[in-house]
Amino acid sequence: MEGVQVAGIYVRDQDEALDFYVGKLGFRVHSDVRNGNFRWLTVQYPGQDVQLGLFRPGAPMVDDATAQTLDAAVAKGAMPPLVLSAKDCRAAYAEMRARGVEFTQEPVERYGAVDASFRDPSGNGWKLVER
Repeated sequence: MEGVQVAGIYVRDQDEALDFYVGKLGFRVHSDVRNGNFRWLTVQYPGQDVQLGLFRPGAPMVDDATAQTLDAAVAKGAMPPLVLSAKDCRAAYAEMRARGVEFTQEPVERYGAVDASFRDPSGNGWKLVER
């Protein structure tokens, strides 16, 4: 085994997610491949090997009823938060806000670190944590 290559999240709209992750967070497109209605879309943060899959819940992975349930759970912020690290949380917060990222929590100092929170357009929660 060599390690994790792709970690995926569910998104409502892959084009909207692509615009957010590339245009506002600074990721780059790694793969964007279509096979009928299925789209394999992954982005990658510069300098890192792991890809983040931006996937629509649906066939062939899950049935329509499950896809609707997953969409609803993501929109409510029910999925576990993802973590993005920064050398300086407050500076990264200011830069990301200037690019249009809407935060749900401003930088706060706690547990010996500084962190802030935001959501992507689909509702996935993120923590921005100072290293």
